[in-house]
Amino acid sequence: MVRSGSLWAATTTTTTTTIALLIVPMIAGCSDKPHRYGRERPPIDQIDPRDAGLQSKDVVSASDAMAESLLSDRRLNESKTQWVMVVDRVEMNAVDARGDLDVFLRRLKVNLDRMGQGRVTFVENRDRLYQLQSRELDGAPAASRLQPDYSLYCRVTDLPNRGTNYYFFEFTVTDLHRGVQAWTDAYEVRVER
Repeated sequence: MVRSGSLWAATTTTTTTTIALLIVPMIAGCSDKPHRYGRERPPIDQIDPRDAGLQSKDVVSASDAMAESLLSDRRLNESKTQWVMVVDRVEMNAVDARGDLDVFLRRLKVNLDRMGQGRVTFVENRDRLYQLQSRELDGAPAASRLQPDYSLYCRVTDLPNRGTNYYFFEFTVTDLHRGVQAWTDAYEVRVER
């Protein structure tokens, strides 16, 4: 009996030692800190607590919401012809804006092009087209281009306070021939300063 108890004790000790040797490296390797890639590349659709002000989440949220709004608009969907559109610019009326907010329009254009299923054709801005043609074409640039029927632009205003800033992004599509606003929608956000 003593022998089998000793054998049991020896087996238990060996098993415990083996389990301990397997668990210690796993515990040592585990951490509640994110992996290096997660620290270097946080998701673009989440607020990063290290930053203040407008963030990539705002660009993603605004451009996704505006693309969905425009592509579900009755006037666009009932149109017998494809909308030919030029992307203009962001008009800054904000007091406390940092960075180039044209990124909001650029991402919206890409979303509209990707999800629009041919309902919208984008033409290059006239001045940009002439610059490209003068650099890349031999001889005189082509005089004719597809004329846009609509222009997409954004106006940004803000209301800064001590700790926060309220931003109002007004996105508008204007009918260039009739001068009426064919579509408008807004993205609003209040951010920490």
